[in-house]
Amino acid sequence: MYFDDFTIGQEFKVESVTINKEKMMKFAQEYDPQPIHLDEEFAQKSKFEVLLAPGIMTFMSVWAKFVESNIISDQFIAAQSFRVDWFSPVFAGDVLQGIATINKLTARNPYNGIVEIKITIFNQDGVMVMDTITEAIIARRVG
Repeated sequence: MYFDDFTIGQEFKVESVTINKEKMMKFAQEYDPQPIHLDEEFAQKSKFEVLLAPGIMTFMSVWAKFVESNIISDQFIAAQSFRVDWFSPVFAGDVLQGIATINKLTARNPYNGIVEIKITIFNQDGVMVMDTITEAIIARRVG
């Protein structure tokens, strides 16, 4: 979609994704090697009692599903910024789904504008685990 095709308040359902334990641990090992993500004994002694998924991996798993939906992909130029807020832990086996909402539209010039996209992410129990806000630079229809 072009910048001009979006409207404030518009919503898109993001396809669900299941957090795979092996992928979760591989990601943690490479990018977030904290004991709560990698060490089963450490996790058992924590208040969670099991390993937690790394937050960035959780965000990226849902973001990938959003990108695959091709809502912004064809006209996407770049991300200007993004913010992630975490509210509840995510565990291996959790099934996450999101709702993407267009929060704000800012025309920059005749060629592109900024689309502010908020994705609210829920687990299989309907618990909100995180939300994200991305400012995406999207091409405008020219001519």
